[in-house]
Amino acid sequence: MNKNIKKALTFIGLTFLFNYLLVILYFAFGGKWVAPGSVIITTAYMFIPMVTAIGVQKFIYKEPLKEPLGLSFKCNLWFFVAWLLPLVIALSSFGISLLFSGVEFSPGMEGFFEKLKSTVTSERLEEIRKQTTNWSTHPIWLGLFQGMAAGVTINMIAALGQELGWRGLLQREMGYMGFWMSSTIIGVVWGLWHIPIILQRQNSQLNPLMGVLMMVIFTILISPIFSYIRERAKSVIAASVIHGTVNATIGLSVMLIKGGNELIAGVTGLAGFITLIIVNIGLLLYDRFLAKEPILNGKWSERYPNPS
Repeated sequence: MNKNIKKALTFIGLTFLFNYLLVILYFAFGGKWVAPGSVIITTAYMFIPMVTAIGVQKFIYKEPLKEPLGLSFKCNLWFFVAWLLPLVIALSSFGISLLFSGVEFSPGMEGFFEKLKSTVTSERLEEIRKQTTNWSTHPIWLGLFQGMAAGVTINMIAALGQELGWRGLLQREMGYMGFWMSSTIIGVVWGLWHIPIILQRQNSQLNPLMGVLMMVIFTILISPIFSYIRERAKSVIAASVIHGTVNATIGLSVMLIKGGNELIAGVTGLAGFITLIIVNIGLLLYDRFLAKEPILNGKWSERYPNPS
């Protein structure tokens, strides 16, 4: 077993151990998956990959952090792409969702309010309805503004808690396998890492196993996009920007639709999967035919040489 794989497996093993143990201990000591406890645990959960990556890189293997893990705040055009692309993904997923039978455009957000019934009291739901009705602008614009702002601020910081592990350490150690193979493996690991959180989604329309499967498919499809952004920007911070903004704008894809279900609608449904496949093809075509310096060929293997 070469050093790269050993290091990657060390990181994966420790990350899963600490993350899963965190949730297990929370429930073992009587915790309930309600706020504020669930929020605190989820927040801590997000930063464990970062802590583990630093521990493995700095203290176990005694190697530098900044350059190997891509810790660069030097902005370039790809930071801007990382910020805008999630909005394109969310709106495209919304449009594709409308192509499916049973899914309708709902400017009055009837579908959105219907989903809220399982998460808030009827009194609170009616209060939300009245508030949104009295706003001078449609809630979709507020959601768009808040999502784009959060994507490059608080959500980016939370995303860095993961990305220093996924697109920092793992991409560095597994990159020699090739762009598509390494991105797929990282996507599988990343998806399975979500299992303890997915199991707590009591208001989901999906059973837990289907929820895990849908998450893994989603992370496999979006992982190459994050990896490409990280490589083009030469920074794991850019990967954190796109990750944080995807999380912040994902609700826009289902805010104005009625009908369908989690298997079909939105970024994490079939509509989103189709969108992500199109984006992946677009990045491949861009790299092959438009990029001044393609990286999905010899340049990739130069940056991530085979350790053998």
